[in-house]
Amino acid sequence: MFIRRHWRAILYSLLLTAFTVYLALDTFVIPRVYAVVPETRVGSGEEAAEERDEAQGESGVMVSENAYQDENISIVITQYRVYETEVYVADVQLSSAEYLKTAFAQNAYGRNITKKTSEIAENVGAILAINGDYYGSQQEGYVLRNGVLYRNTASPGQEDLVIYGDGSFAIIAEEAVTAEELLSDGAVQILSFGPALITDGAVTVSESEEVGKAMASNPRTALGIIDALHYVFVVSDGRTSESAGLSLSELAGFMESLGATAAYNLDGGGSSTMVFNGQVVNNPTTNGRSIRERSVSDIVYIGY
Repeated sequence: MFIRRHWRAILYSLLLTAFTVYLALDTFVIPRVYAVVPETRVGSGEEAAEERDEAQGESGVMVSENAYQDENISIVITQYRVYETEVYVADVQLSSAEYLKTAFAQNAYGRNITKKTSEIAENVGAILAINGDYYGSQQEGYVLRNGVLYRNTASPGQEDLVIYGDGSFAIIAEEAVTAEELLSDGAVQILSFGPALITDGAVTVSESEEVGKAMASNPRTALGIIDALHYVFVVSDGRTSESAGLSLSELAGFMESLGATAAYNLDGGGSSTMVFNGQVVNNPTTNGRSIRERSVSDIVYIGY
C-alpha cells in the first residue's frame, strides 16, 4: 500500500540518486579523452632516449646519484632540512629552453586521465620530472602545453605561470589576458594552479594568506627561475613524523633563499613527486601512513 501511494516519490528519489552517482563518477572516475598528443611531440621513452643519445653526440654524459651533465643539460640535486621538513632541490641549467617540457598522462588531454609521475616520466624519457598542475581536476584554467592550446576558459581570480619559448617566466592573471594572446606572444606552457610565490624578485604570499590549506604544513611542489635558462625544481615531503611539510609562506621564503626571481606553486599534497633518472627522489604520501605515488594528470620535465 505504501509503495503504491508513494511510487512517484520513490521513483524520483531513485532517479535522483542514480543521476548524482553518475555525476560523481563522471567528475572523478570515468576517463574521458578530449585530445591525443601527437607522437611527434611526445614519443615513447625508448624514442626519447635515442634522441637524447643523438643530441649528446660525442660530448659524453656524466651521471651520478644526484647529478646529470651533458653539453645541453646540467642537473644537480641537493637535499635540505628546513622547517623540520626534507626538501629536494634540482638546480637545472640548460643551453636551450627546448629541453624544458611538459607531458600528459597517457599522452592524452582529458578528464580523469592519470598516471604516476614516474610512469609519465618514463614514457617520455625524462631525465628529471616533477608533478604538474593536475589540470584534470579543474573545469577551468588555461592549459597550454608544448605550444598547443587545449583549454582557454579563464577562471576568476586565477594566476598562472607562463613559460615562453625563450625559457623566461611570467605570472599572469587569467582575467587580464586571453590564452590566445599569450600563445601569440610566444608562450609555450601555461600552468594553472598557484598561487605565485615570487614575482619580479619579491615574495608575493604572506603568513596571513590562506589559499585552501595554504596555511597548513603540506608536501609541496614548486618551479622557479633564477636567471636565463637557470631553474630550480623543488619538492618537499610532509605529513609524516620525519617531515612536517611547508606552508606557502615557508615555501616562498625558501625559493627566495635559492635565488629565484620568479616562483610558482604547483599541485601539492599526495601529488608532490620528484623523479630523477627513473628513481623517485622524495617520499610522496597522501595520508602520512604509506609512502607511495599518487597518480596525476601531467608533469613538468627536463629531457630530449
